[in-house]
Amino acid sequence: MTSASDVPRPVPLGTWPTPLEPMPRLAQALGLGADDLWIKRDDLTGTGGGGNKIRKLEWLCGAALAEGATHLVTTGAPQSNHARLTAAAGARLGLETALVLAGSPGGAAQGNLALDALFGATVVWAGDVHGQALTAAAEEVTARLRADGAVPALIPFGGSSALGARGYVTCGRELLTQAPDVDTVVVALGSGGTMAGLVDPLGPERVLGVHCGAVPDPATTVSAFVSDLSGTPHAPGSLRLRLDQVGEGYGVLTGPVMAAMNLTARTEGIVLDPVYTGRAMAGLIAAVEDGDIAPGRRTVFLHTGGLPGLFGHTAAVEAAVSDLGTRSRTL
Repeated sequence: MTSASDVPRPVPLGTWPTPLEPMPRLAQALGLGADDLWIKRDDLTGTGGGGNKIRKLEWLCGAALAEGATHLVTTGAPQSNHARLTAAAGARLGLETALVLAGSPGGAAQGNLALDALFGATVVWAGDVHGQALTAAAEEVTARLRADGAVPALIPFGGSSALGARGYVTCGRELLTQAPDVDTVVVALGSGGTMAGLVDPLGPERVLGVHCGAVPDPATTVSAFVSDLSGTPHAPGSLRLRLDQVGEGYGVLTGPVMAAMNLTARTEGIVLDPVYTGRAMAGLIAAVEDGDIAPGRRTVFLHTGGLPGLFGHTAAVEAAVSDLGTRSRTL
């Protein structure tokens, strides 16, 4: 574990604390009490359209600046929220950004890809690679930049590392100030750093992670980050996880996720995305149905952002437009 004196200080990128707001109509629709369900608005973090990655990037970009970086390099899927926010952070800090994305060019640049371009990022298409192969592609880009005289900083997938997770240690402490009686915090589990950061101050019993299919072994991934943060081994089996919302895989829309998106939008006017927050809400709904989340206890849904990704997800847009057609009338 790195000592506190060795950790670079974060660079300001967001607006803190983010609001904690009630969701009484959604709570009642789920059979909970009107004061039981709240939402932590980490979709309103500021830079780049907001989202949870800003908390991580404050620490990761702080380390990059301390090392004299001129470029940021990171990885992701074509509609990666993390890639979009890394590009925004780079623009704000005066750093060039290279986004190494899985897939190949082609089709309309919608959703997060349009914002990547707006922020001036360079997109490097890595082909049909994932996991370690995608990381290796980013390392190759980093090596090329270094050979050309640049000082690149490689930002990990999803911004998830023990350093990046410190942003969510701070968020967990915010929550304890805003809602000291919180029983359960529900969060999308993507690359693992957000959940790990929350577990550090809140404990594993109060954090329910809903697996989104971004990593093959979510329990081990999160536990490794928690261990790095605390300096002591953490047992994967102590984590509260739901693995039932992945469906056919990362990025593939499911019926329960679309239903969760519709219900949240129509009861609270809150927009979720089809990959992360939609899955997290579907997991919350399933947890109410099976009794893991009970009436009379304070539950907080952590909104990690991701709105631009909705507009780059063809199946979700088509589902929403199709539903609009059934509701349309002419005068």
